[in-house]
Amino acid sequence: MAKKNDILTLEITDITPEGAGVGKADGGYVLFVPGTAPGDVIEAHVLKAEKSYGYAKAEKIISPSPFRVAQSCPVFPRCGGCLYRHIDYKKELDIKKNWVIQNFRRIGGFDINDIAIFSSGSPDGYRNKAQYPAEAVGGKLRFGFYSTHSHRVAPCRACALQPPFYADIVGAAEDFLNENHIEAYNEEDGTGTVRHLYIRHGAGSGEVMVSLIINADGLPHADGFVAAVRGACAGIVSVSLIVNKKRSNEILGDKCVTVYGKDHITDVLCGMKFDISPLSFYQVNHDGAELLYGLAKEQAALSGGETLLDLYCGAGTIGLSMANDAWRLIGVEIIPAAVDNAKENARNNGITNAEFICADAGEAAKKLADEGVTPDVIVLDPPRKGCGADVYAAVEKMMPTRLVMVSCNSATGARDAAEFGRLGYKLEYLAAVDLFPRTGHVETVARLSRSDINS
Repeated sequence: MAKKNDILTLEITDITPEGAGVGKADGGYVLFVPGTAPGDVIEAHVLKAEKSYGYAKAEKIISPSPFRVAQSCPVFPRCGGCLYRHIDYKKELDIKKNWVIQNFRRIGGFDINDIAIFSSGSPDGYRNKAQYPAEAVGGKLRFGFYSTHSHRVAPCRACALQPPFYADIVGAAEDFLNENHIEAYNEEDGTGTVRHLYIRHGAGSGEVMVSLIINADGLPHADGFVAAVRGACAGIVSVSLIVNKKRSNEILGDKCVTVYGKDHITDVLCGMKFDISPLSFYQVNHDGAELLYGLAKEQAALSGGETLLDLYCGAGTIGLSMANDAWRLIGVEIIPAAVDNAKENARNNGITNAEFICADAGEAAKKLADEGVTPDVIVLDPPRKGCGADVYAAVEKMMPTRLVMVSCNSATGARDAAEFGRLGYKLEYLAAVDLFPRTGHVETVARLSRSDINS
C-alpha cells in the first residue's frame, strides 16, 4: 500500500470520466492522477492514501503516452470544461466506448464485449449553447468558466468548444458592462447584478440568442447592451434578461424578459424547424443530435400505425422527428416553456398527430397507464439520474412492444436497462454517441424488446 508523500514510478493504464488517470502501484494499489493519459509513465507524488486507493500528482512525465497531443487552450486544465484536450480524439472515443461496455457489464449484468461508437466529426466548435459565469477580477467584471471543483472563474472569452464568434459577443458584453460600471454578482453576500452570460445559436438556421442572467428586475442601459452585442454579431435575433434573485447555485431563473427581437430562436434539426426559448432543453451539439436522433428513430422502427410515447420530451425534438412514422405521438415534459415550444414546433412543422402533456414523466406515465393508453413504443430520454420507480411501474402497466432509451449517463442507463429486463425486456441493441467531445460525457442509444411479444 502506498503512503502519503511517497514518490512512485507509475504507468497510467486507464482514465476516469472525471479526467483522472488510473495507475496501479505495487500490490495492485490504485492511484488516481489528474492530467495524465493512458500510456504515460510518470513520477507520482502521493497526496492522499485511503485503504484501497489514493490520489497523486504527476511530478514528472518520464515517458509520454503515444496518445498525448499538444493543445493550445490557455485555461486548460484550470477550466473544468474539457478533460481530455491532451489526448488524441480517436483514443478518447475508445475510452468512452469502454466506459459504456463496462457499465452495462458491471451494473446491468449484460454480456457485452463490443459496441459501435459514433462521432459527428470535429471535437471543437460544436457547442450551440454556452453559459459564462461572471466574476469580479481586479475590479473588473470578467466572464469565463468555473475551475474544476470550484466556483472560481477562469477568465476566458474564446473557448475551443464554442463557435469562434461567441468570443466577439463575450468581449462586447464584458466591455459594455465594465464601461457602465455594472458589477458581477457576488455569491458570498448576494450583491451585484450580473450572474451569467448565456448564448444559444441555431447551427442549422444561423439565428443567435443572447441572454443576461441578472440578480435584479432590470438592467441599467439595457438598450445599450442590446446595441453592443448586436454590433458584435449580425445573427442575433433575440436578446433577453433572465431574472434570478435566488441565493443558490441555480443558473437560470423563471422570469425571462425579451428586450430585443423574438422570445426564441428557430433551428433546423432532422429536416424540421424547432423553436427554442431560453429555458428549453435542446441538445448542445447539432450534428451530434441529428446522429443520435437518427439512431433512436431507426431503433424505434415505427410501422406507421403505432402509438409512440416520448417521455422527458423537452421541446419535442426526438418524438417529432419520428411523428410521421407513427399513428399517434404523446410527449411528456415537466417544464411548461418547453411544452409550449413542443406544441408550437408541432404546428410549425404541420404535425397533427402529436399532443403534449406538462407533467413529471413518472406521474404522466402512470396517469396514461391508468387511462388505458397502450403505446407500442416508448422513447425515454431521462436526466442523468435515470428513470425512477414510478416510470418502471408505468412501463409495467403499459407493456409496450419496444423501449428506446437515450441515456446521457451509461451507469444509470445500464441500471434502467436491467430493471426493464426484470419486466421481460431483452436488450437487443446498444451504441454510444459522442455528443460531448473533450468532456467526460457520452450518450447511449439502446433498444429493448419484449421477448414474449417477439416470439
